[in-house]
Amino acid sequence: QVQLVESGGGLVQAGGSLRLSCAASGFTDNIYNMGWYRQAPGKQRELVAYSSDDGVSEIRDSMKERSTISRDHTKNLVYLQMNSLKPEDTGVYYCYAKSLRVGIAWGQGTQVTVSP
Repeated sequence: QVQLVESGGGLVQAGGSLRLSCAASGFTDNIYNMGWYRQAPGKQRELVAYSSDDGVSEIRDSMKERSTISRDHTKNLVYLQMNSLKPEDTGVYYCYAKSLRVGIAWGQGTQVTVSP
């Protein structure tokens, strides 16, 4: 099993910043991709950003100019730095990890609320 623990969510005013962190533990040796999804109230979960071991990183278009994803491979951490936050960024942010051994693992989610 791979366990994921997120931190860094919270309430912030529009224009503010948050840095989400996710720490993986357990069978982490075969993790090849980590990233973030989010789910807004009444909407489907959507991909926000990911970072693969092949060097590919992507961030969804609506956040590309305002966000950065980074990984610390030695500590099995992934970060999402979000700047100039907007109310439409509000949602529960879920960390995930893709592993050759266990498939996909999910964190419990961290709430991000951006007030106008």
